[in-house]
Amino acid sequence: MKMNDNRRPSAPKRTTQYNTIKIRLYPNQEQEELFQRTFGCCRYIWNRMLADHERFYYETDAHFIPTPAKYKTEAPFLKEVDHQALTQEYNKLSQAFRNFFRNPASFGYPKFKRKKDDRDSFSACNQVMGNSATIYITQDAVRMTKAGLVRAKFPRRPRSGWKLTRITVERTKTGKYYGYLLFACPVHAPEPVKPTADTTIGLKYSLTHFYVRDDGITADPPRWLRQSQDKVSSIQEKLNRMQPGSRNYREMVQKYRLLHEHIANQRRDFLHKESRRIANDWDAVCIRDDSLKAISEELGGSDIHDTGFGMFREMLRYKLDRQGKQLLEVGRFDPTTKVCSVCGAINETLSPKARHWVCPVCGAEHKRGKNAAVNIKAHGLACYQNKQVAEAVS
Repeated sequence: MKMNDNRRPSAPKRTTQYNTIKIRLYPNQEQEELFQRTFGCCRYIWNRMLADHERFYYETDAHFIPTPAKYKTEAPFLKEVDHQALTQEYNKLSQAFRNFFRNPASFGYPKFKRKKDDRDSFSACNQVMGNSATIYITQDAVRMTKAGLVRAKFPRRPRSGWKLTRITVERTKTGKYYGYLLFACPVHAPEPVKPTADTTIGLKYSLTHFYVRDDGITADPPRWLRQSQDKVSSIQEKLNRMQPGSRNYREMVQKYRLLHEHIANQRRDFLHKESRRIANDWDAVCIRDDSLKAISEELGGSDIHDTGFGMFREMLRYKLDRQGKQLLEVGRFDPTTKVCSVCGAINETLSPKARHWVCPVCGAEHKRGKNAAVNIKAHGLACYQNKQVAEAVS
């Protein structure tokens, strides 16, 4: 007798994924003046709330952050800008204190903002009421509270089902305006991918090659800052001979900023493409949690900052996570460079400048970067296996 199986396969889990679309904004003169006032009001409200919080703490030994509404009577210019931008400053300050109390070593105490070195930006949440919304996009513009329709250029359009939740407006040092549209996207939760030795790659940070893989392949990206060093030096020499504040001086400063902005865009483009290629080709990536700041302080020079390896590591993390894949990090103090990947012996006499070395125990010949990448891969997979065994036992 054939039995009917009424059991249905479990539906895939749904989760919310947040995607950001960066757009170029072209505000008119009136909208640009509004944005400038909003930047200033956000900086003003942050400093006032932080100062009042410190005064209240010294007087009562308790933590309290006043809301922006408290300051609108004495500072009526705050009413001229979008109140959502001021509310977001309150939320950012509250989050900054929560992060500081949770982990003071990683998150510093919130600091006061200065106009000359602070980032000109503000955020506003999208308030949806029925069929209307405070922020929405059109074919060639984005509608914002107080500003109205701001002309924009979209590199891509949101997909069906994406809900606009927030916009962040930023003004760069070169005077360009950008908008960051944050969308909530309902997606199926990715199935966890179990890494194996054949589908896992080990990466070792290299000052010379950017990274070295466990199979010996290197990245070798262009040195963008080094390639443009002659232009940078030429502009700096001209600035030293000019009168600060003059029209020629301001024009040369603009050229200097545009050049560095171009270098940063070149670096970011390479990091996005390289991290996407690795995330698509491999099920897991083993990498060491190197402190690039400590390496920079020890070795000096600008080459470490020019690579952007820390940004590359974070890009790998979220791109792998969205596919259910793993970024297996190895402790920065775990022995990888001086350990023979063949027999496991430690070569304590290995010089920091040695690019090739021979194991004194088994006689195996090693390239420094490749050998370290092989050990990083082995450490990462071993830690993953131990974690899986511990979860299975518990």
